[in-house]
Amino acid sequence: MKKLFTFLATTLLATTMWAQAPQKMSYQAVIRNSDDALVAETVIGMQISILQGSETGSAVYVETQTPTTNANGLVSLEVGAGTPTSGDFPTINWAEGPYFIKTETDPAGGTDYTISGTSQLLSVPFALHANEVDPSVPQGTQAGEMQYWDGSAWVTVAAGNEGDIMTFVNNTPTWVGESTVDSVENPATGKIWMDRNLGASQVAESLADENAYGGYYQWGRAADGHEKRTSGTTDILSDSDTPVHGDFIASPYEPYDWRSPQNDDLWQGVNGINNPCPSGYRLPTEAEWETERQSWSSQDAAGAFASPLKLTAAGYRYFGNGEFYLEGTDGSYWSSTVINNGTWGLFFSSTYADIFGTYRSYGLSVRCIKD
Repeated sequence: MKKLFTFLATTLLATTMWAQAPQKMSYQAVIRNSDDALVAETVIGMQISILQGSETGSAVYVETQTPTTNANGLVSLEVGAGTPTSGDFPTINWAEGPYFIKTETDPAGGTDYTISGTSQLLSVPFALHANEVDPSVPQGTQAGEMQYWDGSAWVTVAAGNEGDIMTFVNNTPTWVGESTVDSVENPATGKIWMDRNLGASQVAESLADENAYGGYYQWGRAADGHEKRTSGTTDILSDSDTPVHGDFIASPYEPYDWRSPQNDDLWQGVNGINNPCPSGYRLPTEAEWETERQSWSSQDAAGAFASPLKLTAAGYRYFGNGEFYLEGTDGSYWSSTVINNGTWGLFFSSTYADIFGTYRSYGLSVRCIKD
């Protein structure tokens, strides 16, 4: 004759949750027989169900396990680690509760479940809630991204570089330069510059040093993530100085600018709108680049790298589609000086170096000069 068993069960609010699936929820029960004696050191069979809505609601997940009680009749298991017979534990939407946990037990270790109990999950482990996706919040694409609320929508801020400082530019959280800015002086011109491209992790060790390329900035934009090599691309122009995203804005049509209407006042001086440089630094003017170029030992890429600035050939990001070109062979650097609907910039290759006017929707390198 089978004896009836009773048990006292508790669901722990701690979880075991790692980067890999499945997620787990700890569960403990004290098993006692009809004489109120502990069922100690015994293999038992259990079926665990997660019910939605009520104690008699639909089972969204069912699994079986065969745990062993300890000397005190306590059985400890992790819901989500058993053998699933229905549903998928990691896909449970805990926000659509209430949820109840139902346990059925066979003290003989089989599947002849003779005792059953159901209790409400009054508090779902935070780690399980945290894994749910809130459709109102944009999802990241790379480690280190953050989001902020701009008053009407969530906006993604791309990950910064090692040592960058988070500051506010026009009320927008923005990564700016490096926390420790090293400088270099050109004795021929007397000008002091950052010793590396903006966003670069090191001073260039060669003309084609990828770690020294830095960001690819569209003229006049802050360091909002668009300059990252991994940033996305959109063809929707911005009607403000601070786009509400970190995408590279492709602009294959006149006036070839990421902003509509254009704004000639961006990047003008150390206090200029959207100045991406660290404190005390700014974009150089066309005249300052020209003076710097004239001091080189040769008017080409070799002369650019041999100069005190050790300029790199990072190439550029094409204004029409965001593709990268001429990396390792050509260099292109913004100035702050505008010309008609474009901007002056420094360009060099293996055969020449000069100042040219170009479209503002290009992605070019930035080298900051001390104010």
